[in-house]
Amino acid sequence: MKVVLDIKDNKADFILDWLKQYAYVKIKPVKRPKEKLIRDLEEALEEVKLIEAGKKEGKLLKDLLNEL
Repeated sequence: MKVVLDIKDNKADFILDWLKQYAYVKIKPVKRPKEKLIRDLEEALEEVKLIEAGKKEGKLLKDLLNEL
């Protein structure tokens, strides 16, 4: 059975530590969509900086559209 718990940030560490003592409980924190979006944007910005610095070659828009 899978259960999703919504725990306040200030109590999450305590609850996770408590649950870890049970071998039959598997913990897999769910990442928030905003966090993934922010991480993806940060990676894209780093790639743009590398392209602008000449350390990486950019792609033509035509090639990007052909990939879709």
